[in-house]
Amino acid sequence: MPATLLREGGQAALVDALFDAAREWSVGLHFNKGLAGAPAAEIAAAKDTATNPQVLDAFALAIIAGGGAPAFPGMPAPDLLAARRDADGIDKAMAALRKIAPDAGAYVSESNYFRRDWQRAFWGTNYPRLLAAKRRYDPHGLFFVHHGVGSEGWSGDGFTPVS
Repeated sequence: MPATLLREGGQAALVDALFDAAREWSVGLHFNKGLAGAPAAEIAAAKDTATNPQVLDAFALAIIAGGGAPAFPGMPAPDLLAARRDADGIDKAMAALRKIAPDAGAYVSESNYFRRDWQRAFWGTNYPRLLAAKRRYDPHGLFFVHHGVGSEGWSGDGFTPVS
């Protein structure tokens, strides 16, 4: 969540968005994930990392999430109707926050598995530099994870390079 929302002109919108989001799903604000207000030396050090530069001016990470037991063969099947209802509530809650922070980044370890703009959300302006390093040091894509740098070069199941 960008620190600009804490200024006089953004506070009412922040409160309204949090209220609207919380009506749809539980909202957690993690204040240990943003660097707004940090000492200059800490911000300078963070600029020299792969993290999305938006963290430098973020006051908190908003987490709106659901979860459940994994679905493996031989285990009870998940309740897909309930999962779809939960996903809808989560999407609506996130939409309320996106109204006030439409281009906010995301924390790669706690993000939407289906996020379409993951390169921008996770790494922002750092992505081209990270992709160049990935291509240089791992040209065959041996090391990858879902929505990791360079993973757009692989099929959804991770077994087939995409041309």
